[in-house]
Amino acid sequence: MPAPILRPDTPLFIVLNAGSGRSDTDSVRREIETICEAAGRPVRILLIDGPNRAQALAREAVESARAVGGIVVAAGGDGTINTVAQATLGSGCAFGVLPQGTFNYFSRANGIPAETSAALDILFTEQPREVQVGLVNDRVFLVNASMGLYAELLEEREAVKREYGRSRLVAFGAALMTMLRGHRQWDLHLAFHGTERDIRTPTLFVGNNPLQLRQVGLAEAEMLEKERLLAAVALKPAGMFGLAGLLLRGALGRLGAAEGITSFAFESLTVKPRTLSSSRKPRRVKVATDGELGWLDMPLLFRVAPESLWLIRPEVAPELEAAKQ
Repeated sequence: MPAPILRPDTPLFIVLNAGSGRSDTDSVRREIETICEAAGRPVRILLIDGPNRAQALAREAVESARAVGGIVVAAGGDGTINTVAQATLGSGCAFGVLPQGTFNYFSRANGIPAETSAALDILFTEQPREVQVGLVNDRVFLVNASMGLYAELLEEREAVKREYGRSRLVAFGAALMTMLRGHRQWDLHLAFHGTERDIRTPTLFVGNNPLQLRQVGLAEAEMLEKERLLAAVALKPAGMFGLAGLLLRGALGRLGAAEGITSFAFESLTVKPRTLSSSRKPRRVKVATDGELGWLDMPLLFRVAPESLWLIRPEVAPELEAAKQ
């Protein structure tokens, strides 16, 4: 599919999450409208003001943008960006991001600044460029997807954030709390690149974000930048202190050197329980995609999407380049 053609007056259809990050939604909305008016850019803001509204508003934004050749924009954290990207993928529309979350891995890896005014300037001045999308059973993920302990960590993190606020320190504390409660081990059968492997692990993590992978110290980050690949990381069975040590290694950027992990790059990976028989109904498992939790049927199929997302971004991402040093 060819790149969308943008005009100086191309309208923006912005899906804004009222619950993302620490910004005041009204002030962010006023800032967006003021800047767009000054730039002569038509804008329509669709506010996610309640639960289960994001998907419907994302679809509405895409339909409206397609009708007039507009840009679909996600204003929120990685979860909001994921929902809007899911609706935009394959539509032919250009996609934009106004980061409003805590970690913002997707925007940071693509050179999109956290400040709303600077991010809008990217939308006004840059062109759409192809960005790789990951799929797990046809559900989009831009940053990562996971099952097992890592998904539990994300679930606990969101619960703690609702009570104590959003910060990286709160996120780290929530992870420690989850590990203190114990965790189950998964017996999984993996198939990729014509090979098969059985593993026992508390968690399976699949990354699609080279910045995140570089920050925790995984060599597969460089492969993702050069080829259409994803990266799988499985932790070996370990006790509470062993897992805490791996968490600390990741925070220090040295996870790749740890003996307690298995990691590899792939284009397509099938995951199923070793005990799943063909006569039984598929087993459902909780999976996190860019921090959003949902239930999917086994087997899980992780793969690179055949279509790219046409993201409006600069050619160079400064933070990603700095992480390579």
